Amino acid sequence: MEHWDEIRTAFHVARQGTVSGAADVLGVHHATVIRHIDALEGRLGVKLFQRHARGYTPTEAGTDLMRVAQATEEQFGQLEARMKGRGDAVEGELVLTSLPALSGLLVPALARFHEAYPDVILRYLTGNRLFRLEYGEAHVALRAGPAPDQPDNVVQKFMDQSMALYASQDYVARYGLPETEADLPAHRYVGADDPESRAPFDRWMREAIPREHVMFRSADHHVLATALVEGAGMGFLPEWQGNADPRLVRVMKPRPDWSAPLWLVTHVDLHRTSKVQALLSHLKESAKTWQASG
Repeated sequence: MEHWDEIRTAFHVARQGTVSGAADVLGVHHATVIRHIDALEGRLGVKLFQRHARGYTPTEAGTDLMRVAQATEEQFGQLEARMKGRGDAVEGELVLTSLPALSGLLVPALARFHEAYPDVILRYLTGNRLFRLEYGEAHVALRAGPAPDQPDNVVQKFMDQSMALYASQDYVARYGLPETEADLPAHRYVGADDPESRAPFDRWMREAIPREHVMFRSADHHVLATALVEGAGMGFLPEWQGNADPRLVRVMKPRPDWSAPLWLVTHVDLHRTSKVQALLSHLKESAKTWQASG
């Protein structure tokens, strides 16, 4: 595009709010930034910014232009990520994303993957937000819940993560174990802070356990796991995690309605690249061991 440099400069001025901030991001002199803004305003015949002592604020016309510029920059980023993903060599940057709760399962497998493919720069990003594969934010996503239905994604069933109810040895010493399922509502629990959590085991807890008995709550899986080990209450853990901890007692074995399905998701443009296929194959082989030992 003939005037993209000027538009990109204006976009960064709007984002940073100052000429000096935009100049730093773009790696140019502040005079270049001013020249680009003046040229663009002259060409369009409108003011894109209100100048004031604190910096630059976009006008209505400037805001309209910024929306177009942001979409264009995101598309460039998407294209760059896809181009970097092409090729037959298993090398370069490879980004996997998942919920934080899966990190204890994935990190050992990813370490073995890195041993097998030492030329890969592996980035493992965790978070509750949905990373956007169509914008190149990740090559592979491991997602829980209903099958993802975003367009242009390749979705493969990965595994069902079996969940069981656990209590710590300390909790059992203080409060005992429920003798029957009817005794469950009388106990103390650790659980999700979000009362609308869609996890199958959280839905069961909402229906079976009085909310006031969920006495330790958090949005962080690792916090809840630690609270469970410390005896704050009974709670759910994946079998691979709970069975491996000698400080914990399994109160109830897994039930199908507590199971959380996991999905491997890739973008159609990157799905067949060598490094993505190598990671998918490695994760699937690792999952066979997890399910056998669960």
